[in-house]
Amino acid sequence: MSEFDSNPFVDPLDINPFQDASITQATSGAPKNVGEFNPFSATEMGTHSGTTIPISAATSQPAILPTSVEQSAQYCITQQANVAAGQANLLKQQEELEKKAAELERKEQELQNRTGGRVLNTGDKENNWPPLPKFFPVRPCFYQDFEEDIPEEYRRICKRMYYLWMFHSATLFLNVLACLAYFTADSQYGVDFGLSILWFILFTPVSFICWYRPVYKAFRSDSSFSFFFFFFVFFFQVAVYIIQTVGIPKWGNSGWIASISMIRTNLAVAVVMMVVAGFFTVNAVLAVILLKMVHSKYRRTGASFTKAQQEFSTGVLTNRTVQTAAASAAQGAFGN
Repeated sequence: MSEFDSNPFVDPLDINPFQDASITQATSGAPKNVGEFNPFSATEMGTHSGTTIPISAATSQPAILPTSVEQSAQYCITQQANVAAGQANLLKQQEELEKKAAELERKEQELQNRTGGRVLNTGDKENNWPPLPKFFPVRPCFYQDFEEDIPEEYRRICKRMYYLWMFHSATLFLNVLACLAYFTADSQYGVDFGLSILWFILFTPVSFICWYRPVYKAFRSDSSFSFFFFFFVFFFQVAVYIIQTVGIPKWGNSGWIASISMIRTNLAVAVVMMVVAGFFTVNAVLAVILLKMVHSKYRRTGASFTKAQQEFSTGVLTNRTVQTAAASAAQGAFGN
């Protein structure tokens, strides 16, 4: 009831809320310098540096600066290495070009020396096979250069075909000698000696023209017609090798049958004939192997029978001899 007895018109007491006993007791134990706390002062920095900022971090430079400098240095080193590598590559290319230029100049000089200073037309090459001496009245009939004409992937097989032809020619020559011994041992085999001379004279150039040159041209110009012509002729050549290996008497071949038949008559002659029979056997085996190798190369070239027909028809129509003969026949037909 005392509340209702108070005079409302009297000034209220000036009550300080901070004079409360509980507040006074709580604030009496606070340090005196709380109000003066400055987190940026030297004293406070020294007091709290061990718990807030490590000494190593406080004394070191910003972390991004060394990384940036290191990257810049590494970039400069990389650029210098690239420039040095580019210069070395340019120098290497320049040396290669100089070597090629010197090689071309050397080949041109050799060509001029070989042709006696004459400049050949484009695509016109002086024949160099067979390699006959200059004083010889007969000049070379063919041009042959494996390094220049034959691509690298076909060069080895083409050379092997050339070596087979050389071995074939040597075998035919030895066959003449064996048939001569055969004839001396028994005069009734004179026909073998005569035929052996004929086979040597005939088959040596014919084999070169009919199956070696076609395969050389086929690899040189990727000619389907030359490939088919080679396969057609070389198949018969393999059959001839087999016949020569068998050695039928009075066929002009010193094969196994003829050589074995001479063992009882003359052992020395039989041994000579057996050696030649072995040569014929090697010819047959090598011919079969090389035929398969050429066929495998032929399948990779993309040649076909249709291309061979086109090449044949084009070659016939553009051949001057055929054109002259056709014109003469037409004139004769109209004249009659």
